[in-house]
Amino acid sequence: MKTTGILGCAVVGLGLFLKVAAFAGPLKIVLPPETASFRANPGAELAMAQCLQCHSAEYITSQPPLGRDAWKASLAKMRSKYGAAVSPETEALLLDYLTGTYGPSAGQPPQR
Repeated sequence: MKTTGILGCAVVGLGLFLKVAAFAGPLKIVLPPETASFRANPGAELAMAQCLQCHSAEYITSQPPLGRDAWKASLAKMRSKYGAAVSPETEALLLDYLTGTYGPSAGQPPQR
C-alpha cells in the first residue's frame, strides 16, 4: 500500500511538472555578439577556423603571454578533454601563430 501511495505521488508530481513546463515554452538563450577578434598575423584565419568552433576569440586574447610549450599544452588539453580535431600539421601552424601573436615576445623585434 505504501508503494502505491509513493507511485501515485510521483505520477501526480510528473503531471504537474509537465503542465507547468507546457506553459513555460521553449527556453531561448541569446548570446551577446562577439566583440573580440584575433590579431592579424599569418595564421589568423586558421586560428579562427579551428578555435572559434568551440570558444570565443576572447578566450585566447585574454590569456597572459604564453610561450610555445604552454600553448602546446593548451592545444593538447583541447584535443584530449574537449575533442578538438587538430592535426599535427595544423598544430604546428597554430603554435606558430599563437606564440608569435600572443607569446611573451609578441610585437617585439627578433633578437639578433
